Amino acid sequence: MSEIRFFHNAPDKLAAACRITAMAWRRGRKVTVFAPEPGVAQRFDSLLWSFQPLAFVPHVAADSPLAAETPVLVARRLDAPMQDDVLINLSHDVPAGFEHFAQVIEIVTQDADDRGAARGRWGAYKQAGHPIETNDLARRESA
Repeated sequence: MSEIRFFHNAPDKLAAACRITAMAWRRGRKVTVFAPEPGVAQRFDSLLWSFQPLAFVPHVAADSPLAAETPVLVARRLDAPMQDDVLINLSHDVPAGFEHFAQVIEIVTQDADDRGAARGRWGAYKQAGHPIETNDLARRESA
Protein backbone atom coordinates (compact mmCIF):
# COMPACT_ATOMS: atom_id res chain seq x y z
CA MET A 1 0.00 0.00 0.00
CA SER A 2 1.34 3.41 -0.94
CA GLU A 3 2.43 5.78 1.80
CA ILE A 4 1.05 9.27 1.14
CA ARG A 5 2.91 12.38 2.34
CA PHE A 6 1.38 15.85 2.12
CA PHE A 7 3.71 18.84 2.31
CA HIS A 8 1.50 21.87 2.91
CA ASN A 9 2.04 25.64 3.12
CA ALA A 10 4.60 25.59 0.32
CA PRO A 11 5.39 29.15 -0.78
CA ASP A 12 6.24 27.84 -4.27
CA LYS A 13 5.11 24.40 -5.41
CA LEU A 14 7.83 23.84 -8.01
CA ALA A 15 10.65 25.05 -5.76
CA ALA A 16 9.41 22.72 -3.00
CA ALA A 17 9.19 19.88 -5.53
CA CYS A 18 12.82 20.52 -6.51
CA ARG A 19 14.01 20.43 -2.89
CA ILE A 20 12.04 17.26 -2.12
CA THR A 21 13.22 15.59 -5.35
CA ALA A 22 16.86 16.40 -4.58
CA MET A 23 16.53 15.16 -1.01
CA ALA A 24 14.92 11.88 -2.12
CA TRP A 25 17.55 11.34 -4.82
CA ARG A 26 20.39 11.97 -2.34
CA ARG A 27 18.85 9.28 -0.13
CA GLY A 28 19.05 6.80 -3.00
CA ARG A 29 15.38 6.92 -3.99
CA LYS A 30 14.12 6.83 -7.56
CA VAL A 31 11.68 9.64 -8.22
CA THR A 32 8.97 10.15 -10.82
CA VAL A 33 7.59 13.69 -10.96
CA PHE A 34 4.11 13.67 -12.50
CA ALA A 35 3.52 16.96 -14.33
CA PRO A 36 0.80 16.38 -16.93
CA GLU A 37 0.59 20.03 -18.00
CA PRO A 38 3.36 20.81 -20.53
CA GLY A 39 4.15 24.21 -19.08
CA VAL A 40 4.54 22.79 -15.57
CA ALA A 41 6.80 19.96 -16.78
CA GLN A 42 9.01 22.42 -18.66
CA ARG A 43 9.24 24.88 -15.76
CA PHE A 44 10.04 22.08 -13.31
CA ASP A 45 12.76 20.72 -15.62
CA SER A 46 14.33 24.18 -15.98
CA LEU A 47 14.14 24.89 -12.26
CA LEU A 48 15.69 21.53 -11.38
CA TRP A 49 18.78 22.59 -13.36
CA SER A 50 19.16 25.86 -11.48
CA PHE A 51 17.52 25.80 -8.04
CA GLN A 52 20.79 24.91 -6.27
CA PRO A 53 23.78 26.56 -7.98
CA LEU A 54 26.35 23.91 -7.02
CA ALA A 55 24.12 20.84 -7.14
CA PHE A 56 23.05 18.51 -9.92
CA VAL A 57 20.02 16.23 -9.85
CA PRO A 58 20.16 13.77 -12.77
CA HIS A 59 16.81 13.84 -14.52
CA VAL A 60 15.19 13.29 -17.91
CA ALA A 61 11.73 13.16 -19.41
CA ALA A 62 10.08 9.80 -18.76
CA ASP A 63 9.94 9.10 -22.51
CA SER A 64 13.68 9.69 -22.97
CA PRO A 65 15.86 6.81 -24.18
CA LEU A 66 17.88 7.37 -20.97
CA ALA A 67 14.88 6.97 -18.64
CA ALA A 68 15.78 3.42 -17.55
CA GLU A 69 19.18 4.63 -16.31
CA THR A 70 18.17 7.94 -14.75
CA PRO A 71 17.00 8.21 -11.12
CA VAL A 72 14.63 11.18 -11.59
CA LEU A 73 11.98 11.17 -14.31
CA VAL A 74 9.61 13.97 -15.29
CA ALA A 75 6.45 12.31 -16.60
CA ARG A 76 3.52 13.83 -18.42
CA ARG A 77 1.71 10.45 -18.31
CA LEU A 78 1.84 7.51 -15.92
CA ASP A 79 0.47 4.80 -18.21
CA ALA A 80 3.75 2.82 -18.16
CA PRO A 81 5.91 4.12 -15.28
CA MET A 82 9.59 3.17 -15.46
CA GLN A 83 9.96 3.34 -11.67
CA ASP A 84 7.77 2.52 -8.69
CA ASP A 85 9.54 4.13 -5.75
CA VAL A 86 8.55 7.80 -5.17
CA LEU A 87 5.88 9.71 -7.07
CA ILE A 88 5.69 13.50 -6.69
CA ASN A 89 2.30 14.65 -7.94
CA LEU A 90 2.17 18.12 -9.51
CA SER A 91 -1.34 17.52 -10.86
CA HIS A 92 -4.56 18.78 -9.27
CA ASP A 93 -5.99 15.25 -9.45
CA VAL A 94 -5.15 11.90 -7.91
CA PRO A 95 -2.94 10.28 -10.55
CA ALA A 96 -4.28 7.05 -12.03
CA GLY A 97 -1.92 4.25 -11.06
CA PHE A 98 -0.48 6.02 -7.99
CA GLU A 99 -0.90 2.82 -5.98
CA HIS A 100 1.99 1.24 -7.90
CA PHE A 101 4.40 3.60 -6.12
CA ALA A 102 5.81 2.98 -2.63
CA GLN A 103 5.38 6.65 -1.70
CA VAL A 104 3.30 9.49 -3.11
CA ILE A 105 4.20 13.09 -2.31
CA GLU A 106 1.65 15.88 -2.58
CA ILE A 107 2.79 19.51 -2.36
CA VAL A 108 0.17 22.08 -1.40
CA THR A 109 0.54 25.86 -1.53
CA GLN A 110 -1.50 28.40 0.41
CA ASP A 111 -3.57 29.21 -2.68
CA ALA A 112 -7.27 28.51 -2.03
CA ASP A 113 -7.80 26.58 -5.28
CA ASP A 114 -4.71 24.46 -4.68
CA ARG A 115 -5.80 23.74 -1.10
CA GLY A 116 -9.29 22.77 -2.28
CA ALA A 117 -7.92 20.33 -4.86
CA ALA A 118 -5.57 18.90 -2.21
CA ARG A 119 -8.49 18.28 0.14
CA GLY A 120 -10.14 16.24 -2.59
CA ARG A 121 -6.97 14.18 -3.10
CA TRP A 122 -6.59 13.72 0.66
CA GLY A 123 -10.15 12.38 0.86
CA ALA A 124 -9.59 9.97 -2.03
CA TYR A 125 -6.39 8.59 -0.51
CA LYS A 126 -8.00 8.31 2.93
CA GLN A 127 -11.08 6.57 1.53
CA ALA A 128 -8.83 4.06 -0.24
CA GLY A 129 -7.19 3.30 3.13
CA HIS A 130 -3.71 4.67 2.46
CA PRO A 131 -1.69 5.94 5.45
CA ILE A 132 -1.21 9.71 5.26
CA GLU A 133 1.53 11.80 6.84
CA THR A 134 1.55 15.61 6.93
CA ASN A 135 4.50 18.00 6.86
CA ASP A 136 4.14 21.76 7.36
CA LEU A 137 6.70 23.53 5.17
CA ALA A 138 6.00 26.87 6.87
CA ARG A 139 7.30 25.46 10.15
CA ARG A 140 10.44 24.10 8.49
CA GLU A 141 11.27 27.43 6.85
CA SER A 142 10.70 29.44 10.02
CA ALA A 143 12.83 27.11 12.16
